Amino acid sequence: MSRTASADRVTLARIAEDAGVSLSTISKVLNGRPDVSQATRARVEELLAEHGYLRRKSAPPAAGLIELVFHELEAAWSMEIIRGVKDAAAERGMSVVLTESGSRHAPASDWIEGVLRRRPAGVVLVFSDLPAEYRETLRSRAIPFVIIDPAGDPSPDVPSVGSANWSGGLMATRHLIELGHSRIAAITGPDDMMCSHARIDGFRSAMNSAGLEVRPDWVRFGDFHTSGGYENARSLLTGEERPTAIFAGSDLQALGVLEAVRELGLRVPEDLSLVGYDDIPLAQWVSPRLTTVRQPLRRMAEEATRLVMRMADAPLKSVPRMDLATNLVVRESTAALAS
Repeated sequence: MSRTASADRVTLARIAEDAGVSLSTISKVLNGRPDVSQATRARVEELLAEHGYLRRKSAPPAAGLIELVFHELEAAWSMEIIRGVKDAAAERGMSVVLTESGSRHAPASDWIEGVLRRRPAGVVLVFSDLPAEYRETLRSRAIPFVIIDPAGDPSPDVPSVGSANWSGGLMATRHLIELGHSRIAAITGPDDMMCSHARIDGFRSAMNSAGLEVRPDWVRFGDFHTSGGYENARSLLTGEERPTAIFAGSDLQALGVLEAVRELGLRVPEDLSLVGYDDIPLAQWVSPRLTTVRQPLRRMAEEATRLVMRMADAPLKSVPRMDLATNLVVRESTAALAS
């Protein structure tokens, strides 16, 4: 064993003793392993700094590679994100590697080990947030990251690109009210996602401003998939009194509503006006063509990718948070309430 290696081991043994942990725990911290508590990691990092321990330089990042991470790949929605990241990366002559991992809240624990091995120039994540220990690990290895945030409210120290969910819910509902509808239901996304509540808050604000009742049983939480729209629409449309309009918190849920309407022998927009959310390409090809709130998914992906590339070039002085505007696209699935 060389003198330097021996000195390193003595230093690490001293740090382990001071921290009250094993040498293997010190090794996990140095290697960015996720299976160490945040408190232990912070204590070890503090002691490493106090002892002046110099980490060996890791391999340089793969300068031509951006990693894009999803929790699930849903073709209609995910493809807009993929195209945006790919187009922005191509502007710099970079390639994109695609990873599927974890739940909608964060990547799985084994992802962090993989990304440290791959050493991309930057990471774009489609999640509601990133655990603190993952953030610290990526920062300690100088791997910049940005969250594309259509589905949550990231921590203040997380760079992110999102959209105006509250405004989207407001404009969708105002459109229905202006068409003469007052019995309006809403089917949003999962109850544990900030964007679901933001869109419903916009819905409530429009209803309250117009002096219209928001019926608690007509506000439903779905799953942003067709099944959520279908099941909730069946329930809403077979009750004693049915709504004349539904605001669906995603285009996929709106497609589920359309299927439920057809099965029940009703028609859109004659019997029910329907507004979706996202403006995925399929929205303009279904029958009737879907009125929806356009969430600029591709531009969100482009901006997130450009941001992570700027961070790879040089550290930013502040944590950027960008919210892009939404707008209403009126097509054929909404109509004035028949008198």
